[in-house]
Amino acid sequence: MRPLIGLSCSSSARPSRNAPRFYIKQSYCHALHLAGGAPVLIPSLDDEQALLSIYARLDGLLLSGGGDIAPEHFGQARLVKLSEVDLPRDRAELFLTRQAVKDGLPVFAICRGVQALNVALGGTLYQDIPAQLPMAQRHRFYPGYARNYIGHQVWVQPASQLASIVGAGHLPVNSFHHQAVKDVAPTLRVASTAPDGVIEALEGQDASFVLGVQWHPEDLVEDDPRMLRLFEAFVTAARHFSQRR
Repeated sequence: MRPLIGLSCSSSARPSRNAPRFYIKQSYCHALHLAGGAPVLIPSLDDEQALLSIYARLDGLLLSGGGDIAPEHFGQARLVKLSEVDLPRDRAELFLTRQAVKDGLPVFAICRGVQALNVALGGTLYQDIPAQLPMAQRHRFYPGYARNYIGHQVWVQPASQLASIVGAGHLPVNSFHHQAVKDVAPTLRVASTAPDGVIEALEGQDASFVLGVQWHPEDLVEDDPRMLRLFEAFVTAARHFSQRR
């Protein structure tokens, strides 16, 4: 049996045709399926018991990309105009992330997801890279660029969990974010940075699979086998978790 991977979803801020919806890019599901997983979408329910009923069946949790995380979750006032803040998603995702890390459930976090992972565990964010880090390089190549457009390279730290999957050193990545990790949560460590010092990946400090990347590997699995290996490593960890139940 394929391990069951839960994916967090966005919710429409403006109802479409009077029908609000939960949604996610198909490329996440495609990458997980290629890696041997069985994806299932988690709606942003404002009901922790209902979320736990879904969570109890999962072998892994994937925190997907999306809009901005509300700064009140990391103790800041809103400094800039934010994009697509989704408070129900924030609450559901932060709750599930804390539960997963506590239980040792494998977690793979992508773009907004690595930011959610950091905030859930006590870290903070830059609300807007251009406003707060004016000397930083360009990190947002959306809209107007293909999803597999290589925006810059990152440096993967040797001896990191990330390096054991994709190799240490330079790695070309796409880039579609304007927020970034600022203060790293106490139980996480930096696994990758951009040339300007912006944090590009975080991982856990123990044996559990907890990994977050700021780029979008789901859009690169057809171009770079190292991106597919990220999903394969995650699905393998989920399979092992399932077997230990």
